[in-house]
Amino acid sequence: MRRTPSKRLLAAVLLAASALAPMTATAATAAPAAHLANAGRHDHDHDACPADGLGRGVTARLDKAVADVREEAGIPGVAVGLWMPGKGCYVRATGVADKVTGQPMSTDFFSRIGSETKTFTVTALLKLVDDGRIRLDDPIARYVHGVPNGRHITLRHLAEMRSGLFPYSSDPDFAHDLLSDPTRSFTPDELLAYGFKHRNTSAPDKVFVYNNSNLVLLGLVIEKVTGHHIADVIDRRVLRPAHLDHTLFPDGPNVREFPEPHARGYTNQTLSGEVADSTDWNPSWAWSAGAMISTMDDLRSWAKTVATGTLLSPETQKQRLKTLPTGFPGLSYGLGIFETGGWIGHNGSIPGYESVTVYLPAHKATLVVLLNTDITTGGQEPSTLLARAVTQIATPDHVYDGTAPTR
Repeated sequence: MRRTPSKRLLAAVLLAASALAPMTATAATAAPAAHLANAGRHDHDHDACPADGLGRGVTARLDKAVADVREEAGIPGVAVGLWMPGKGCYVRATGVADKVTGQPMSTDFFSRIGSETKTFTVTALLKLVDDGRIRLDDPIARYVHGVPNGRHITLRHLAEMRSGLFPYSSDPDFAHDLLSDPTRSFTPDELLAYGFKHRNTSAPDKVFVYNNSNLVLLGLVIEKVTGHHIADVIDRRVLRPAHLDHTLFPDGPNVREFPEPHARGYTNQTLSGEVADSTDWNPSWAWSAGAMISTMDDLRSWAKTVATGTLLSPETQKQRLKTLPTGFPGLSYGLGIFETGGWIGHNGSIPGYESVTVYLPAHKATLVVLLNTDITTGGQEPSTLLARAVTQIATPDHVYDGTAPTR
């Protein structure tokens, strides 16, 4: 089913933009690539998952569920990883990574992770909180000038998606400008400007609205406070301490970097509504809200890190996990993180790719889903359909809810 670009982009992992003066930051360095030299080889101490890792019966049911969703949603390829301590695991890749060559999907591929980037950006922000360099209740106007009602919108409001700012991705000019030239580079200021020309949608702290302008602003705060480019901050303060050697934030002169091996991505977020190969689209429009790339193995490790607060102080992690109602049944949202059915984490969607990375404290279980399309079926994200189907079988008392807004 075709969708108008402006409505569809409202659901993707974008960012923002602003009429602000450029931030003072060090020159962008190459997105860290040295640690990607052994692409496809992972250093985490994870045992290989046997073919019947969760038992023959459960494994067969999961195989069928994934196959059924793939057929229903027309998903070219998908990789699913589920790890349940004490019970086993399920790691599968099915379908194709390239519809032209027929190359099979793999669990070792790099993938664009869209809005899962938010978990990295907010972690970097919260580390500054732990350092005493910022406070969550600081107004954004203290760091970034020109934000509508910026004296009353706090960093907490931005991270909770309760700023009341107009979503830049709802601006028709933005959708047209992006889809007219998907290789174009956007700056954060350019992105924010699309939203700031509109009146705010509400007063802060009143309504949950998933809005990527919020995360672009937090990215600018990180740059302002540290004096360094956000890709470098995330690499140094988040990726390295978390030992994520196959995760990167492509930016600056290397913004279109996409390490091999990776699947081709397919989207219908085009001006015509026809399906296109979006593998090499420029992700600058997703910046600190959605531009990052990772692998299943890294995301498996990251899921637990985010949910348990390994990189943060206990008090700051407590603040992060204080989720609030969103207005969508079964979904609550904290500081750049959501909870649904007991699962904690985030999902991501960017033209051509979707992902889910969540952790279930009740079972110490981890679920990672990666796929190479973002084309919805009946208004449902394909990643949501897959995560729901898997958890209905593996954790029926904790089902990943599908009523969340698309991202």
